[in-house]
Amino acid sequence: MSPRFFSAINAPFPDIAGYELPAFIADSKYRSPSGTKFFTGKADSTVYAIWIGTNDLGNGAFLTDSQLPGKTVKDYMDCVYDQVSKLYKNGGRYFVIMNLAPLELLPQYASPEDGGLEATQYFPEKAGKNSSEIHGRMAQTVAALNEVYKYRTPFEVDISETWDDIKIAQFDVNSLMNNIYYKPSSYLNGTAPLNVQGVSNVCNLQGANCTASTSPDSFMWFDPLHPSEQTSRVIAREFVNVLSGKSKYSRYWG
Repeated sequence: MSPRFFSAINAPFPDIAGYELPAFIADSKYRSPSGTKFFTGKADSTVYAIWIGTNDLGNGAFLTDSQLPGKTVKDYMDCVYDQVSKLYKNGGRYFVIMNLAPLELLPQYASPEDGGLEATQYFPEKAGKNSSEIHGRMAQTVAALNEVYKYRTPFEVDISETWDDIKIAQFDVNSLMNNIYYKPSSYLNGTAPLNVQGVSNVCNLQGANCTASTSPDSFMWFDPLHPSEQTSRVIAREFVNVLSGKSKYSRYWG
């Protein structure tokens, strides 16, 4: 939907539909000349998690109207469920779909009064643009699409009956991350004052001359676009609860 050139590989940035999933399925079917399977696990007992959207909805994509002509956020949403169908066809039966993170809280997209940055190494051209408008557009997009997530999954499973004998958990990671943001003392544990608006690794607009905090676990964000290690630990811990059926952030179908 929003192809971007990735200089590190001198090619378009690998995407889930065009590269990642086809490569995974090809690997799952590969056998060595001796007949040994490359993957030793079973497709129908593996849990597949899908969490995409940060890049699709951000700058260089839908936020800046840089997507391919004719593409809309509906295509993004369809892409998520198309990948479930492809994995299901390959034998997958257990899935966790994670909704969109609160991207409007990222320092790259946050409102100026909440620590939103004028420009970042990932969005240098933001300088001089209306930061409040950027924040508002991102907030509205995330809210609308997460509402679609809420109803799309049960529709596909229970109404359309798109997949037989499938089990899907919907992980409301957005609510979890909002709780981290508004109740940081329950989740962050660094030695410095807890910080949900700044970043633990500060770089210039070229992504160089970086300065890392000596207390990274005090921060919700690693840099303007990515969660900190501590935030990732919290999400990972809750993901385990989702798998065990004990998460208050999850709903289940199938």
